[in-house]
Amino acid sequence: MKHCFENEVKNMVVKVEVFTSPSCPYCPMAVEVVNEVEKEMPGTLEVEKIDIMEDREKAIEYGLMAVPAIALNGVVRFVGAPAKEELLKAIEEEK
Repeated sequence: MKHCFENEVKNMVVKVEVFTSPSCPYCPMAVEVVNEVEKEMPGTLEVEKIDIMEDREKAIEYGLMAVPAIALNGVVRFVGAPAKEELLKAIEEEK
């Protein structure tokens, strides 16, 4: 029975990718919102922070023209720092 439950939990994990740049004045706000949501939803998010200056290929792959940007499960959902409530809603939709 434990095995089935683990699979259900694993399927509910939402991958959150936060694209930032060192020179971006709004990026720290986007990272902070993601960090707050991650604390509220322990075990349900897989968060990856990506500096586009270090990983240009990933930014190009997503077709990003601006940062901060947040992708959920491989789809860019936000360009700019979302409100915490907006991010929570989008994550719930991804589950």
